Formats: sequence, structure tokens, C-alpha cells
Amino acid sequence: MTQSVERPTLDPRNAFLAGVAANAVATIARELTLGPAADAEAVARMSDVLGHGGTYEALNTELCARIRSGELTTESPGLMLALQVMAKNQLAIDQPSYKPEGSMSGT
Repeated sequence: MTQSVERPTLDPRNAFLAGVAANAVATIARELTLGPAADAEAVARMSDVLGHGGTYEALNTELCARIRSGELTTESPGLMLALQVMAKNQLAIDQPSYKPEGSMSGT
């Protein structure tokens, strides 16, 4: 016979805060497991678009500046695919249950 463990009940505020904490821990766990591969793919894609390598931070800063200045546009080779892949990878970490509009599978 298994012994049941009595769980304490929380008032609504503390239950909400516990849920927030649990979600934060789950996001951190996904960042630790999925983040390095997502960053490596982002570096590769940004390097292809920009034509040179560098750190994630340096490439991201340059990519953003070149988009803001209009030097890179939706017509720039590889830019839209790079942004789509980077966004999808970040969503897998931040909001894994997110399903894009018009997608049956979310992929």
C-alpha cells in the first residue's frame, strides 16, 4: 500500500507566484539545454548574411544596425531565412507551446 503525501494548499497569490517561479525555472532549463545550439546556429546564419564571422553579440549588433540603416532589407540574400530560424529557435526556448498562425504543427 502506498502512503499518500499531503500537499499544502496555497492561497491564490502564492499559488500564482509558485506558478511564475516554476515557469521561470523551466525557461532557464530550456535556455541551458537549447541555448548553445540556438546561439551557434544564429552565429552561422548571421555570418552568412554579413559575410564574416564574429561573436554572437558583435554579429547581432551589426545585423541590427544594418537593418535599421536600410542596408539590409527583406530582399537581402539569406536575411529573412536567418531571422525566421533565429526567431523559431528562440521561441522553442521562451514559448515552446507557441503555434504560429496558419500552422497545424507549429513547425
